[in-house]
Amino acid sequence: MPPDPRKYLWDAANAAGLARSFAHGQTFTGYQANAMLRAAVEREFEIIGEALNQLSKVAPDVVPGRRGTSGRTRHRR
Repeated sequence: MPPDPRKYLWDAANAAGLARSFAHGQTFTGYQANAMLRAAVEREFEIIGEALNQLSKVAPDVVPGRRGTSGRTRHRR
């Protein structure tokens, strides 16, 4: 039985909330100067990306723009 898609949505929403709470009250200059803060926020974005990637596999109709792209943005010239 495939995992419940809500798990991936929860993972993404939770990671977004954490990233927001980590950066709350920080100036951009302060954020740039704090390597630990940047690493923590970056890790939450990685979790969001992985959760949405997995969600697109179990419920492709929930994640718009992911069908047939292998996760890469393609620019037309």
